[in-house]
Amino acid sequence: MRFYTIIGALMLALSGGTVMADNMALKEDGPIVIAHRGGSGYRPEHTLMSYKVGLAQGADYIEPDLVMSKDGHLVARHDVYLSHTTDIADHPEFADRKRTLEGHEDWYVFDFTLAELKTLKAIQPRPGRGQTFDGLESIVTFDEIIAFMKEAKANGEDAGLYVEMKRPELFIELGLDPTDELLAKFDEIISAGIPFYFQCFNADYIAGFQGKTDAALIWLIEGVEKGGQFELEVPLAMYADKVDGIGINKALLVDKNMQPSGIVADAHKLGLKVHIWTVRNDEVPHGIRSVDEELKFLFAQGIDGVFADFPDTAILARNSFRLMTAGPGEVD
Repeated sequence: MRFYTIIGALMLALSGGTVMADNMALKEDGPIVIAHRGGSGYRPEHTLMSYKVGLAQGADYIEPDLVMSKDGHLVARHDVYLSHTTDIADHPEFADRKRTLEGHEDWYVFDFTLAELKTLKAIQPRPGRGQTFDGLESIVTFDEIIAFMKEAKANGEDAGLYVEMKRPELFIELGLDPTDELLAKFDEIISAGIPFYFQCFNADYIAGFQGKTDAALIWLIEGVEKGGQFELEVPLAMYADKVDGIGINKALLVDKNMQPSGIVADAHKLGLKVHIWTVRNDEVPHGIRSVDEELKFLFAQGIDGVFADFPDTAILARNSFRLMTAGPGEVD
């Protein structure tokens, strides 16, 4: 089944679900574009320069992933290990910190203090994107990200933060429970008037924030592959009354025949927003002719947002899609 044919059949009006928290993040018009790890298609991920690119390109939200240092500081990294996105292998003083955890030999963020992490430099993890900006910036803290967004707001930016906590159960097991620190930072962000989402793959952990914060809560779902298609491990209804939305693997959107799976409609019936990850210009799925076609297919299913490594591409596709689907009098 060609995706282009699906797009033609699915030019539907975009819809959203009912929400719980009192947060500007829940009052959006149309699908949002989330700068995935910043403008990570153009700069090393989770650096201030990456976040700046995301803002400059007009992303609605900037997405930092958070992990925790040995001395309890929240810092931005996608993984709990460090070799993939930093130059730690070039630091002989840390050679003896390398160890094996869960079958993976590496250096782990929770074995380093913030001061030690600050001596590392960020690098581009995807070689095809080039290394021009490698080694220019160190690991950034959550405090630095919040300060950056406050400054952006003062300068007229209305973009928000879309924060993910990585592996909270692991940090809790290590005696580094991030919860109280997260809640304090959430209050600071919301008090500053910055639209805000909080996401996590651990459904029980994210559900535990209900009633403790005005942050919009998003349950991240990867799904499992069965019989040639991705499916949910647990029904959406299990957590529907504890979160405001879901952030799902785009593979969950279609069945094995490449027909829409119905998950967007099911989520909306439960009052949940649906955000999709991840669209990349340099990683277009098999059977799709272009990233523009992929994005318009996603928008046609009525999703509420998309994570994109190249935010400018997603914004252009969204604008084009709005023109394609606008009714009489809807376009100035």
